[in-house]
Amino acid sequence: QVQLVESGGGLVQAGGSLRLSCAASGRTSFNYAMGWFRQAPGKEREFVATISTSGSTTNYADSVKGRFTISRDNAKNMVYLQMDSLKPEDTAIYYCAARISIGGIYTTPSSYNNWGQGTQVTVSS
Repeated sequence: QVQLVESGGGLVQAGGSLRLSCAASGRTSFNYAMGWFRQAPGKEREFVATISTSGSTTNYADSVKGRFTISRDNAKNMVYLQMDSLKPEDTAIYYCAARISIGGIYTTPSSYNNWGQGTQVTVSS
């Protein structure tokens, strides 16, 4: 198990940028795939991005591809989501998630068993 805490959310104008961080603690010596998900009020939690344990493999939702970048620094036990060219439809609570993995990446919420509490991202027009 690993504990996750997100930070970096806030209010930004359309076209602006935010960098979300996810700090991991606990059993960080295990191999963990990481994911970012988001959820708007009244809607289902949706996939945003995922990255393998080594960082060699990534995948993005079509809605954010080319605008968002997921990365990780295993020495610091940190995962990041760089969000550029933000749009109002990006407004949501953003969650980071982790699961033990040997090189895999995962795009469904049910694939993850460790979740942070989320950080609010609001993009104004």
